[in-house]
Amino acid sequence: MEAPEQHNKSRIVKIDSVESWDFYFNQATNQGRPIVVHFTASWCIPSVTMNPYFEELASAFQDALFLTVDVDDVKEVATRMEVKAMPTFLLMKGGTVVEKLVGANPEEIRKRIDAFVQSNRVYVA
Repeated sequence: MEAPEQHNKSRIVKIDSVESWDFYFNQATNQGRPIVVHFTASWCIPSVTMNPYFEELASAFQDALFLTVDVDDVKEVATRMEVKAMPTFLLMKGGTVVEKLVGANPEEIRKRIDAFVQSNRVYVA
């Protein structure tokens, strides 16, 4: 499977099909890597305003896989993940949703992602 286009060396993978969702979701799950997903829509101003902030988070938390899903482009994934409002952020580990955040609250999202990624780090003495 070819990697989807990534603009300007973005660390965020844009999901454009159910197949790309399944590929990245399964790969990260098998690697034990945490996943942070931003469900967005081009017509949703709060979602659009979160895009640059989500990019910052992806650069700051490189241990996690950051995915973005436009709910209009990949409705099946939004339905599967029970996303009903935008923006919705899912924090996932081991194939399951650990936390779901709805709304554009940058400080709260950063705090939750920080705690989530920290809890998934393994320290070797």
